[in-house]
Amino acid sequence: MKQFDTLTLSAKGPALILTIDQPKSLNALAQEVVNDLEAFVQWFETTGYEYRGVILTGAGEKSFVAGANIVQMNAMDAQAAGVYGRQMHAVTERLESLQVPVIAAVNGFALGGGCELALACDFIYASEKASFGQPEVSLGLVPGFGGSVRLPRRVGNAVARELIFTGRRIKAEEALRIGLVNRIVPAEELIDQAVATIEEIAAVAPTAVANAKSALVAMDALNTHEALAVEADSFQRAFATADSVEGRGAFVQKRSPNFPGN
Repeated sequence: MKQFDTLTLSAKGPALILTIDQPKSLNALAQEVVNDLEAFVQWFETTGYEYRGVILTGAGEKSFVAGANIVQMNAMDAQAAGVYGRQMHAVTERLESLQVPVIAAVNGFALGGGCELALACDFIYASEKASFGQPEVSLGLVPGFGGSVRLPRRVGNAVARELIFTGRRIKAEEALRIGLVNRIVPAEELIDQAVATIEEIAAVAPTAVANAKSALVAMDALNTHEALAVEADSFQRAFATADSVEGRGAFVQKRSPNFPGN
């Protein structure tokens, strides 16, 4: 399996667990971590599709990702900061576009860049110890890793503006209430719950999941009419797959499907 300086990979059934392994810095997004995340998505896009889903988490008991590395940022000028932000934009877009689901398993702080990284995942499972926020305004900054785009889409414009303008940190219970996270589970069960969901997904047609995900990502920026056209194309494309032929045939024949994966 691929090796990284700041990340660790492990497999559990059909799931690949990606851990940001920098607990001394609370898994902050230092340049080295961003570089490794970029290398990870490149690797997964070419060789990782034996796995049916990715679980993204942070090492240690305190933090998923505490945010950007402020010490490094403090030494940057505006141009260097722009390069740093755009690199994370590229990483999150490619993570969002992987053909398998990506679950953020948030086991502690998900602040600033950490919240933004979680938002680039398909959905978020949180432990009862998790907390979320976009505190950039307290540093005279604004979200720079996609938060001002993805947070409103997840929780609605008014709630997102309140969180961004105040820099307020919220606990897991409030994050669940506003729709930021999908579920709260005990910390010791967090990874197992995410793996169980990937196992559910692994039981259905892989091409259908990939088609559904790519369509949903494309629809984010479209109006209803445009989005319906994307859905129609996705439906037609899915219908032509061997997985669809097998799935429909199995239903008619009243047997369990055996999806070929193409």
